[in-house]
Amino acid sequence: MSRIGRKPIPVPAGVTISVEPDVVRVHGPKGELTERVHRDITVTQDGDVLTVTRPTDRGEHRALHGLTRSLVFNMVEGVTNGYTKTLEIQGVGYRAALKGRDLELALGYSHPVSIKAPDGIDFEVPIPTRIIIRGISKQVVGEIAATIRKQRPPEPYKGKGIRYEGEYVARKVGKRA
Repeated sequence: MSRIGRKPIPVPAGVTISVEPDVVRVHGPKGELTERVHRDITVTQDGDVLTVTRPTDRGEHRALHGLTRSLVFNMVEGVTNGYTKTLEIQGVGYRAALKGRDLELALGYSHPVSIKAPDGIDFEVPIPTRIIIRGISKQVVGEIAATIRKQRPPEPYKGKGIRYEGEYVARKVGKRA
């Protein structure tokens, strides 16, 4: 029994998609992304709509169906609008600066921490305590943001460190006299 997903993926104007048996390629105004598709899942294009189908209702196929639909949707969204993550730096003397395309962080260590910008990722530092990461791949943008945050995660006593914009850090009381 073939099952069609409930949410077909609309393809905006200016985006071209090529569907091969195991690979989906999405090309848009911001770039091109490629994703391998599991052999049991079928991706078809009908005009300006992509449809992801699964062969059965088994749990494994349902999981692959949702994963594939999300990955293809994220690719279409990435090549049209792109993705952004914002990080905030808190702490006395903690700051970020751009060195060419790379990011250099002063995080209280005896040396500056340098983060290289991979292909397709752009850093922006509007003020020294804010880092904006832009790219077309949601996965790569999130991974780079996590790597930067891991250099000095927020600590619970004073709240110093790198955190995502809007992230709440549970504070602890500390020592009592």
